[in-house]
Amino acid sequence: MKKIIFVLVMACYMPTLGLANDDAPDTVVASTIQSIIDVLEARVDKDTITDVDRENIRKVVAGKFDYREMSRRSVGKPWRKMTPEKQTEFTELFRQVLEYSYGNQLAGYHGQKVVFEKAEFKKDKARVKGAVIDDNKTIPMEYRLHQTSTGWQVYDIKIEGVSMITTFRKDFKSIIKKKKIDGLMASLQQKIDKLKAKG
Repeated sequence: MKKIIFVLVMACYMPTLGLANDDAPDTVVASTIQSIIDVLEARVDKDTITDVDRENIRKVVAGKFDYREMSRRSVGKPWRKMTPEKQTEFTELFRQVLEYSYGNQLAGYHGQKVVFEKAEFKKDKARVKGAVIDDNKTIPMEYRLHQTSTGWQVYDIKIEGVSMITTFRKDFKSIIKKKKIDGLMASLQQKIDKLKAKG
């Protein structure tokens, strides 16, 4: 499970690297993951993630991970009934949940090898298959990207065939049914507050 979480974390922290917007999605994915690895390998303490590490990663993440699209897909049909302001608020909560839930798991990087295949295209979407190789175990992963006005952005990740967005949608659906969107947002805020308190 920890290895699967590590792969997910790598997917959730994709830096921009100043790459051109028209770079192929496989080039973007491979280059940005390598940049994350460079940050992790530069740590003095290889077993922890400091606030400085998190801030450095946060600075380079913006622009390559489409949190709004992820939020929309995770919420499903109720998203259309939300006001633009509520959608923006939810997207920020969703981003923070990912950041604080998985950020510390980056400490689990200890030289794992990450490999990627060429991108496969379908209209304005692409998928990049890859794998994390760790202790002779290969964990398959797949990045789903779409073309936006600012370049290719990731909107879903599959780990061993399981979609992160589908998993969130199942969890959110049950909460929305009981507590509506406001209840879901309150639950996400509570989770963020607890994670922040843990440091």
